[in-house]
Amino acid sequence: MDKVAGIDGAIRRYYGQKAVSDDLIEAILYSVDAGGKRIRPLVLLDLLEGFGLALTAAHFDVAAAVEMIHTGSLIHDDLPAMDDDDYRRGRLTNHKKFNEATAILAGDSLFLDPFGLVAESDLPADIKVRLLRELSYAAGTYGMVGGQMLDMEGEKQQLSLSELQLIHANKTGKLLAFPFVAAGIIAELAADDLADLRTAGELVGLAFQVRDDILDVTATFEEIGKTPQKDLAAEKSTYPSLLGLDKSRQILDDSLNQALAIFQKLEANQGFNPDKIEKLIERLRLHG
Repeated sequence: MDKVAGIDGAIRRYYGQKAVSDDLIEAILYSVDAGGKRIRPLVLLDLLEGFGLALTAAHFDVAAAVEMIHTGSLIHDDLPAMDDDDYRRGRLTNHKKFNEATAILAGDSLFLDPFGLVAESDLPADIKVRLLRELSYAAGTYGMVGGQMLDMEGEKQQLSLSELQLIHANKTGKLLAFPFVAAGIIAELAADDLADLRTAGELVGLAFQVRDDILDVTATFEEIGKTPQKDLAAEKSTYPSLLGLDKSRQILDDSLNQALAIFQKLEANQGFNPDKIEKLIERLRLHG
């Protein structure tokens, strides 16, 4: 089964129930169907296969849940009160396609619905409780939303490197680390291996943010599907603005190398097959 199709299918099944508001469903699916690389859910599925698990509908439900929260965050991030962008993934942002109130509600749905989706999935109850707790901490006050608040407060200020790292460890890093931890929970790994997976996820999350900062400076609209140099215009502190492009590229590569080393350790100790996750991680490198 094609994994991206499976992820999208799980989301569409959830929203295929009898709707309270067809207009709300239309707005939700507009952003879900806008594309994107589906990195977070693919990490989860590739890791589960690496641990020797055959993928089930329940695994796709958990993968879909993290993608739904990510998509909701993009809808809200693009609102005029936040980063104020007209384009996302190469098409009009949700509030430009519909209106601000609809976009806020579509984002709200995509934040809340994943918990119902995971709760209904065919997994043992104790595993579902652990997954729901991790997802809440990754996405909410103690993760992505908290980091977004720090990001807004840091605009038009010269932040220190430690302040910038704190913002992105929460705003971007924790939701990116969730699929790594979730895979370990589903595979019922021991605490030490779970801690290694969390560290790998945090490293990939750092790399992902540094990569995004570099592309904001160097890429075109066609390459990234959104307005380039937005951080520059907003006078935001970024890794390139604090450290320069060369140092930022070095941090990106070092973070990915450290994550790959963790998977090599899991291969040696747990019989983990790292082939798929290594390919996915390698695609985050920038060449040239």
